[in-house]
Amino acid sequence: MNHKNQHYSTNYPDVKLKVYTISESLRRHLYIFKTATGVFSFKKIDLGTQILIEHMTIPKEASVLLDLGCGYGPIGMVLGYESPQSQIFFIDVNKRAIWCSKQNIKINLPDNRHRFTVLTGNYLEPIKKKNIKLDGIFMNPPMRKGRGEFLKLIDEILSVLKPNGFFQFVIKKKMGASYISNYIINNFQGDKYSFDILCKRSGYWVNSFRKNAN
Repeated sequence: MNHKNQHYSTNYPDVKLKVYTISESLRRHLYIFKTATGVFSFKKIDLGTQILIEHMTIPKEASVLLDLGCGYGPIGMVLGYESPQSQIFFIDVNKRAIWCSKQNIKINLPDNRHRFTVLTGNYLEPIKKKNIKLDGIFMNPPMRKGRGEFLKLIDEILSVLKPNGFFQFVIKKKMGASYISNYIINNFQGDKYSFDILCKRSGYWVNSFRKNAN
């Protein structure tokens, strides 16, 4: 396999393993992360994820939250720190990402490990198998895999959200942020759903799509 074409959204990345340690200040708190080659943005948290973390709405009350496509887990780690009563799930298809996330829970929140569950699988499959309903899902989606796949995922996400549950995600403007926003607004109208753009910054849009209570 050509390593240049190796995508991080695979079970076992076909690149030589090298582990890194990086530090990041997120929402005025310092985190230490173990990362690895073959995991998305392993040398530094990418700008889109940073912007999502800084602008996402985090429940203070006890909630069930998911870092979907977690990579080495920065979104979920911030959720766990900022919402100390919540149960946090992490999902990634990449085995190296799963290892990194588990290590980073031990490093950053060692006394709260019982609140974290790291699952291996493709998108929401592990959640569906366990019949878990969620209050919030957070994601920096792999838009290079195509808009169609992400739009299909939106329908699946609605099926696992509780009433008043929300999906917050970041998309780069040139990767279709406006198209995705318009799709959601045009196809999920009425009292059942609400959609908001939380911020536009540095070419990224942070969005919130809510499943309103009946």
